Amino acid sequence: MKKSAILGIIVIAVAIAVIISTYSNSSTYGSFKDAEQTKTELHIVGHLNKEKPLYYDATKDANYFSFYMKDNKGEECKVVFTGTKPQDFERSEQIVLTGAMQGKEFHASKILMKCPSKYTEDKVEITEANATKQASI
Repeated sequence: MKKSAILGIIVIAVAIAVIISTYSNSSTYGSFKDAEQTKTELHIVGHLNKEKPLYYDATKDANYFSFYMKDNKGEECKVVFTGTKPQDFERSEQIVLTGAMQGKEFHASKILMKCPSKYTEDKVEITEANATKQASI
């Protein structure tokens, strides 16, 4: 075989591998009901239920934050985030969670908040928080 043919096959194989890895790492949007039915990671869009308490105690565990959220379909669920509480979390207008259900709780690995901007009246500020990874022993 010619060197150009071998190089072409390698380029095609790399392109296929990139496409497959991109597709497998992507997650879809859904609701808490969808998250209960699937074990894959989902994005859930909703808003904070301000009538129920937030739990974050940095003196006991700085990497545990829980709250209640209603998704866009109106279903409410307890959310557990293994990271610090994001700044101005209570001011968020909309929350996008990335994670999966574990029992009756949604365990978020990432929180994306859409908050009213503190600088202009008609713009929205977007803040992202990632969960910390806990070491396995």
